[in-house]
Amino acid sequence: MQDYLKDIVQHTQQLGFIDLIKVIGTESETRIVALSEDKSVVVDARFKNPHPDFVGTYGMPNLGKLKTIIEIPEYKDDAKVTINTQNRNGEDVPVGIHFENKTGDFKNDYRFMTAEVINDKLKTQKMRSIPWDIEFTPTVANIQRMRFQAAANSEETHFNAKTENGALKFYFGDHSSHAGSFVFENNVSGNLTTQWSWPVAQVLAILALSGDKTFKVANAGALMITVDSGLAEYNYILPAQTK
Repeated sequence: MQDYLKDIVQHTQQLGFIDLIKVIGTESETRIVALSEDKSVVVDARFKNPHPDFVGTYGMPNLGKLKTIIEIPEYKDDAKVTINTQNRNGEDVPVGIHFENKTGDFKNDYRFMTAEVINDKLKTQKMRSIPWDIEFTPTVANIQRMRFQAAANSEETHFNAKTENGALKFYFGDHSSHAGSFVFENNVSGNLTTQWSWPVAQVLAILALSGDKTFKVANAGALMITVDSGLAEYNYILPAQTK
């Protein structure tokens, strides 16, 4: 279970803009959903195999605290990590995680948010089908090129995307002041007819995560980066802004 907790924290809290997630677990599926505080990024993730310890609907708040607990060296070897449950209205529901070291003399408890509270804070929406016009696997080199442009144009919080001669190009700033541009991917199959804008910091944070990545752009105004961590597939959806 610790591997899954670390994976969740690494692909949510580590981004720097998510500190609350919602778990929706059944016998056939384990789903994680989240929304950044500024609503610029929606996370919709699923474990590749449903995990029996994650059955139920509950919130996991204060992910920074969870990160601190799971990184304590006392829990590195042979730790006991179990889900605490409580009987409510005749049903056993998950209420938190109990951590205990091998010798049983070092313990921590991490508390979940109830289904009622998390449902109020984070509405679960069915992910609608989006017609993706462009889809590719970004290269390490091109991700680095984006970091270079972001550093050179650090005053810019957003970048623009458009296609030119079969290439997907990103633009920073405008030519009334400092500006920069580069080809993020050559030989893309689709076209962008609207010049959409996306947040630089959020996109770079997602691209820095560990795992295989797929980059998708919709002319309708959305970007999705999928990160396959090995244990789960995380979809990060960013609605576009007009510039």
